[in-house]
Amino acid sequence: MNPFLSEKTRIEFKKAHKKEPHRRHADRIKAILLLDSGWSYEEVAEALLLDDQTIRNYEKLYKDKGFDGLLSDNYIGCMPKLTCEQEEQLKDHIRKNNYSAAKEIVEYVKQTFNKIYTPEGMVHTLDRLGFTYKKTTIVPGKANPEKQKEFIENYKQLKEEKAPGDKILFMDGVHPQHNSTSAYCWIEKGKKKEIPSNTGRKRINLNGAIDIETFEVTIREDESINAQSTIKLFHEIESRYAQAGTIYIISDNAKYYRSKLVKEYLANSRIKIKFLPSYSPNLNLIERLWKFFRKKILYNKYYDTYEKFKNKCLSFFKNINEYTDELSTLLTENFQIIGEQISKT
Repeated sequence: MNPFLSEKTRIEFKKAHKKEPHRRHADRIKAILLLDSGWSYEEVAEALLLDDQTIRNYEKLYKDKGFDGLLSDNYIGCMPKLTCEQEEQLKDHIRKNNYSAAKEIVEYVKQTFNKIYTPEGMVHTLDRLGFTYKKTTIVPGKANPEKQKEFIENYKQLKEEKAPGDKILFMDGVHPQHNSTSAYCWIEKGKKKEIPSNTGRKRINLNGAIDIETFEVTIREDESINAQSTIKLFHEIESRYAQAGTIYIISDNAKYYRSKLVKEYLANSRIKIKFLPSYSPNLNLIERLWKFFRKKILYNKYYDTYEKFKNKCLSFFKNINEYTDELSTLLTENFQIIGEQISKT
């Protein structure tokens, strides 16, 4: 094939390809560039994992409607190979099954509908049908959606019925380890970025509670989290909220929170514990604080000594007011129910 782009247009195409965020659009630009370089339709189709008719359609679209027409989302390409009923059947099948590669779905479609797709063609089809490639979400296998819904209703009732001076806190423990945590960040293409790691496994044990109305955090660092350290935390909470009538604390079912010592202490305390349903960390809003803490202090960070690591962790909570704006959007009462998909299977 003879060249049909001017040198100026080729340069513009290359710049556009480099900046194009959508793969399907980038493939259309690349197809025109390769055709202009003398590649055959079959060679371009093989390189882009498409069929040669699609490449011919890209060329015609560009020559008829120019660059903007080439990238127009109104262009659909070939007519779908599956009927509407078959597409609905495919969508339902993918909802119920976990496929990690498009070629596996290609094989299913071949066996079920006797239709042939390339992996790239299937990717485009899945995109059109509303599917995207992302990680699954791991949830506790024993999560009970109905118990979670019941807790949410009880929580709303507690907020409505509590006295004006009463407090509601969310409590939990966290155990960050003195080691580097690799996480996503922007890295130059073709390069890698290294983060040093530590050889030890020493960690800091924190037990804390947060008031999501004020974002005040009461936190303790102890050798271990147990009934005794929990009672010490309760002492600090009662001192901090000396004017409160009743202090409601929402927590998980850790053994030390339900221990005999803790029960004896609570018998004469202004604190009342409201336990979450089992296997429902999604309902404990302090879990979001722990995740935010890890992102700010642990992700892609290296502390060469344990003391530096420990001081940085404690400093985060000491200066929690610096993050008020971010916490105000994070610690909202938009509780999510987990396990509903599992319960329906």
